[in-house]
Amino acid sequence: MAIKATDYVWHNGRLIPWDEASIHVMAHVINYGSSLFEGIRCYQTPKGPGIFRLRDHMQRLVHSSKIYRIELDYSLDELCQAAVELVAANKVSPCYIRPIVLRGYGQVGVNPLNSPTEIYIANYEWGKYLGSPDSDDGVDVCVSSWTRLAPNTMPTMAKAGANYMNSQLIKMEAIVNGYEEGIALDANGYVSEGSGENIFLVHKDRLYTPPLGNSVLPGITRNSVMHLAHELGIPLVEQIIPRELLYICEELFFSGTAAEITPIRSVDKITVGRGIAGPITKTIRREFYGIVNGTAEDRFGWLTPVPVKQPAPVTA
Repeated sequence: MAIKATDYVWHNGRLIPWDEASIHVMAHVINYGSSLFEGIRCYQTPKGPGIFRLRDHMQRLVHSSKIYRIELDYSLDELCQAAVELVAANKVSPCYIRPIVLRGYGQVGVNPLNSPTEIYIANYEWGKYLGSPDSDDGVDVCVSSWTRLAPNTMPTMAKAGANYMNSQLIKMEAIVNGYEEGIALDANGYVSEGSGENIFLVHKDRLYTPPLGNSVLPGITRNSVMHLAHELGIPLVEQIIPRELLYICEELFFSGTAAEITPIRSVDKITVGRGIAGPITKTIRREFYGIVNGTAEDRFGWLTPVPVKQPAPVTA
């Protein structure tokens, strides 16, 4: 989906014009992939724009930066306020928010410590990532031939741009073979996640998801699904999942900021359950969209409101 430019991008503490948000070709990030990022959705609710789990996303960005030894000049609160300020200034809602921490133009070489840290936040219109909105049909996926990152190679708990080279291989392989997405296995052959999504399955009325030790990103939407399952009384198990359980489970779905809650119709051309979203998937999806769209109570405090300036009243 093409990116639609907005008026402003937040850069190191100030709003700059969209077209001025550029980096040098010899920046460390270009040569060595040294970037951390987040993907955050802002929804339009009856009360105005609301950013979904903003603080949790920014906290993960802070943690990702710490793992990669990047000192940030802005606090968690300042980063959250920057995102709110940007959405309000660009007047685009619903939208996708992309904070990026990167190593900029400094010294050449693998050592990143003498390259400056740059922080950008952009936001733009972005719709459904996988499948059709609110569709029960689900998407067709395959198990990728590409393995997810092995332990102690690259930290999968950090949302790093370099990790997504692996994701690109998974995604491209799926697309050229006629699937919409791929599911990667970990270094031991157990289910890990999609190219950019966490995964849940239902088997014998229990909800299963791989633990973080299976090279899984600690997804914010993943955590939201777990909260909802607990509230709804759905038994939830984090455990190692063998590949073959993908074929014999009753329900299967992706979760993620981009994917939101997307049912999976088939894996490797084997139909999952009845081939449509099952009852547990639909229940969790209904509760999730109810909260983010503002039609249900935000009982977990997940939405950060964005103040929208009202037009001045017209006087005679």
